[in-house]
Amino acid sequence: MTDTRSLEHELNQMILAGQLLEAFDKFYADDCAMAENQDAPRTGKAACRAYEEAFLGNVAAFHGATLHGSASEGDRSYSTWTFDMTFKGGPRMRNLQVAERTWRDGKVVHERFFYQPNVVAE
Repeated sequence: MTDTRSLEHELNQMILAGQLLEAFDKFYADDCAMAENQDAPRTGKAACRAYEEAFLGNVAAFHGATLHGSASEGDRSYSTWTFDMTFKGGPRMRNLQVAERTWRDGKVVHERFFYQPNVVAE
């Protein structure tokens, strides 16, 4: 059995270091599914990675990320974040986000993000 708490910690540290795609390649299963809020999930590692690449490609400036905390129990983990970024042709946004992950054999097989965008007045 894998140690979900250690895996979650290592994944979160890579995110904080700006290694989002490297973390994705290392920690996500080939049959992973990812979803935003209550949207239907994207399925398959290729589709999920393409979405992540497109998302990152729309960011004009990344102002930082704060990990507020994380928890794990069994094959589930949760982390709470604030991400601060400006999108190309769009406003600066600061999002409070919760990531809910399900792990299998050391890989994320399902992830759902819960957030509400918040435009930052500049």
